[in-house]
Amino acid sequence: MRQSVRRWLTGAGATAAVGAAILGGAGTSGAATVARQAATGYVPTGHTIVYGQRGPAVRAMQRRLAQLHYYPGKVDGQFGPDTLEAVWAFKEVQHLGTTRDPNDAGVFMQRRLANPRIPRPVWPRGYRHAYLIDVNQNNESLILFHHGRVVLISHVSSGGRYYYPCPGGGGTCGPAITPDGRYQALWFARGWLTVPLGQMYNPVFFIGGSYAIHGDIPVPLQAVSHGCVRIPMDVANFFHRLIPISETPGHGAEIYIWGRT
Repeated sequence: MRQSVRRWLTGAGATAAVGAAILGGAGTSGAATVARQAATGYVPTGHTIVYGQRGPAVRAMQRRLAQLHYYPGKVDGQFGPDTLEAVWAFKEVQHLGTTRDPNDAGVFMQRRLANPRIPRPVWPRGYRHAYLIDVNQNNESLILFHHGRVVLISHVSSGGRYYYPCPGGGGTCGPAITPDGRYQALWFARGWLTVPLGQMYNPVFFIGGSYAIHGDIPVPLQAVSHGCVRIPMDVANFFHRLIPISETPGHGAEIYIWGRT
């Protein structure tokens, strides 16, 4: 496992609290805001952080995203693809919208980083398993919970509802839909797996050998999958290690997909 992933899994990306000097310089009206910033160690920059930017502002944002269980990749101060996918996921889960300037971390997003809404599980009726993978097709996000606590939040791309040529020819198939429902993490295939509609990377199957949560290139903002749940490649490298996977009923992580069908 890469060192950056190991640090993220163990929480070593968390930043230290801001010192008393900052608190001492705050006025009464800003005391609550500064107290929150001191507790998290994250202070908004006051200006937009743009994709491709480098420097301490990016590094601080990466550390804060990691604290909140998004995966920004290596905390290196470079706003690259891994960090961009974490920014998308944060905007999706925090209801900030991704239709305008999706690749920028604006002032409002940074303020929300300092004081985010904590995601809560959408509990399926009769939910029993300690691990719950919540896939929301309304905002294209995945949240892994363990005993109700967030472990990982990721951007995804689910079924795009388009029609496509049937594998091997012979007409048109579709629409491309990721079926809503309650499933179980059944089995895992390491590396690239070739299937009739293309390839999957490190797939975790939840319906036979057809539907899986898997890595792919690309994983755009839009829903473009044939029906599986695409996750970023960097997340797919370790996602299967975070959950129990078993074909025995009740033993694999529970997967709850909802929002579009």
